Amino acid sequence: MQRILAGDATLIETVVLSLQVSGTALLLSTLIGIPLGAFMGLTRFPGRRLMTALLYTGMGFPPVVVGLFVYLLLSRSGPLGQLNWPFLPALFTPGAMILAQTIIAFPLVAGFTMAAVMGVDPHLRQQIQALGATPWQSTLTLLSEARVGVVVSVIAGFGGIISEVGAVMLVGGNIEHKTRVLTTAIVLETRKGNFGLAIALGLVLLSLAFLTNLAMLQLQGRTFDP
Repeated sequence: MQRILAGDATLIETVVLSLQVSGTALLLSTLIGIPLGAFMGLTRFPGRRLMTALLYTGMGFPPVVVGLFVYLLLSRSGPLGQLNWPFLPALFTPGAMILAQTIIAFPLVAGFTMAAVMGVDPHLRQQIQALGATPWQSTLTLLSEARVGVVVSVIAGFGGIISEVGAVMLVGGNIEHKTRVLTTAIVLETRKGNFGLAIALGLVLLSLAFLTNLAMLQLQGRTFDP
């Protein structure tokens, strides 16, 4: 606790990297997941049931399995690692951690967005189109009606990645001053028997999750009052 109050440099570095990795992954998964979730919730097309089943399966993926998948993809003998493309992230870098967390969060954001859009009154879209709205305007209106569920999807995505440890441990390696984030630091300090610092890191992690959820609630114009 003293390290938190004193603004320990190592602790601040770990917190900043955690926010950079999880924040970037959440942004990417939101940019992809919300449009896809809205499309699947509003459109009927061949193979939709299969895509929905795959999406729901992705929502339950164990993070360590995602980490293994990304590790195999980016390793030197993997399909992407052999390409040596400069824009691909390398293992044991923040980029690989962002890729893994994006894969974890994306199905959560898309799945909850799809469920929220499907929960909107189906007659509303017909009324909007009857008034001359374009498909894009109709989609935006329906997303606005389902905004509470959409915000919940983003919160669920953030909760799924800020607290996970398996994927970032595999692809990041928990390297000090390079890829060590809050969750991996908690594991390390617990193994070392440094329970005081581990608890302090846990409190920081819980505080970040609470503040993020509070900000999301403010963005959707809600309060904690019933």
